[in-house]
Amino acid sequence: MNINNKNWETIWLEKNNKSIGVIDQTKLPYSFETLKLQSCSDAVKAIKKMVVRGAPLIGVTGAYAFALGVLEDSSDSAINNYLKTIQIARPTAINLKWSTDRVYKKIYNLPNKERYEVALQEAENIKVEDIKMCSLIGDYGLEIIEEISKRKNNQRVNILTHCNAGWLATIDWGTALSPIYKAKRAGIDLHVWVDETRPRNQGASLTAFELASECVPYTVIVDNTGGYLMQNGEVDLVIVGSDRTTRTGDVCNKIGTYLKALSAKDNQIPFYAALPFSTIDWEISDGISDIPIEIRSEKEVSEINGIDSNGKINAIRLVPENTKCFNPGFDVTPSRLVTGLITERGISEANEISLREMYEKN
Repeated sequence: MNINNKNWETIWLEKNNKSIGVIDQTKLPYSFETLKLQSCSDAVKAIKKMVVRGAPLIGVTGAYAFALGVLEDSSDSAINNYLKTIQIARPTAINLKWSTDRVYKKIYNLPNKERYEVALQEAENIKVEDIKMCSLIGDYGLEIIEEISKRKNNQRVNILTHCNAGWLATIDWGTALSPIYKAKRAGIDLHVWVDETRPRNQGASLTAFELASECVPYTVIVDNTGGYLMQNGEVDLVIVGSDRTTRTGDVCNKIGTYLKALSAKDNQIPFYAALPFSTIDWEISDGISDIPIEIRSEKEVSEINGIDSNGKINAIRLVPENTKCFNPGFDVTPSRLVTGLITERGISEANEISLREMYEKN
């Protein structure tokens, strides 16, 4: 996607084939910087510190991290340790386990000296597949936006999204934002309501940064504004991403998503989650009881980062000193509140029968 009139992906293999480059998302939108990750440890730290974030991108980064680990030590004991270390870096997003298990299965029966090249190639395959899946998600989601546009006689379509599920959360295109980018290219008149997404403000920083770069009209709103907008006819469609979706259609996404789904249901507004195959957890059926929810640092709630008048990024305390804070990173939207799931295979109802029918086809 576009940054300063140049096409970028969020992660890439460096020319030496022994390190990877990433966009440092902790610096956005204040500055655009890249980092070189030269070891499995570097990549795991980048995942934990949210230098890279978003379920699909975490998955791809995890695959590369595993390959870099194999480069350091390809013994059986080492690769098993790498697998465990990477998979616990961010527990909620299933993509991390999916991608690293996939690499592991490719190499565990191979001689040690052959493992790195195969692991690296599999990481590259996962990356390429992710780009294709996200583009297809955009194609299918575009159909929904086109239908709404026609129903409104080509008047502006207002879409609400939560957190960042654009190309910064994937490799390219994104999930929830992919249909929006496709609609913009198709000439559809649209506008995006961007939830700020406290406490890390990925909407206000990352989604706004993406949409501005792609010249998509948008407005940043505080998280509690969505219900007001829906009540007053200012939202035609809600599209969010997903960090893990159960086989029964429960959607785990950034904290606050459940409240948006409730508002959408009460106001008869379609609520869709956009996600690739790698985000579906076929092993669990009850998202509320079975999905592990990451509890993040209290400081993300008690402090806020911003750029001051001198151009320096600083953290400012928002609450009385020694205030206790609670910071779950995600919540679960039950399938009954989800209009449909936009996948690379098409649009599925949020239930096990529809998902299995879609993915059991060729």
